[in-house]
Amino acid sequence: MDAKPLREKSVLVTGATGGLGRSVTAAFLDAGARVIAVDRRAQGEANTHFLPFAANLSTLDGARDSVEAAVAQMGRIDALVHLIGGFAGGQSVADSSEAAFDQMMDLNVRTAFHMFRAVLPRMRAQGSGRILAIGSRSAVEPSPMSGVYAASKAALVSLVRTVAAENMVRGITANVVLPGTMDTPANRASMPSADFSQWVPPAQVASLLVYLAGDNASAINGAVLPVFGAGA
Repeated sequence: MDAKPLREKSVLVTGATGGLGRSVTAAFLDAGARVIAVDRRAQGEANTHFLPFAANLSTLDGARDSVEAAVAQMGRIDALVHLIGGFAGGQSVADSSEAAFDQMMDLNVRTAFHMFRAVLPRMRAQGSGRILAIGSRSAVEPSPMSGVYAASKAALVSLVRTVAAENMVRGITANVVLPGTMDTPANRASMPSADFSQWVPPAQVASLLVYLAGDNASAINGAVLPVFGAGA
């Protein structure tokens, strides 16, 4: 087995400095990939295999800028790994505000929509590509008091599967991973009394994404992959 399965592959990771993003970026670098790490604030020192890039992906122009920066540095984009997302909850659907709904749709769906629009022309032109996104268990198993969050993640699943269906003949695959609660510093801080051993280790999600980005996963397309944790 190749210790560097993504050797010289070019990978664009969004949300690269978040709790999951750091694990994902490290896993792709360890797999031999060249990574452009996109976030609102660029962090880290650039080298031949790593380029931090600051971008606001709430706009299509910001998404296109990140794609053009990746192509300028690497020549192509073999995989987009879209990690940007967030949670807002604590209210029933009846009590949720339009502002909360808009926030979840903007953060969890619109940024993905922009990135897909920005990267697909490049992947179509080269006749290959992997598009990967992080959803949530809530997309398929919604719970009370988190309706707008669950709706946004369900919309993301639909968007990814549509991209998969539209581009399968172009050599492009698109898949979405649905983690349960992940063991990140932010989650530990917000739920200090929880049993962290039941949560999903970010490194395991990162390993799955690395596999899905590789050549051995070329037959996996339109998949919705649950990673719910030990207590599932």
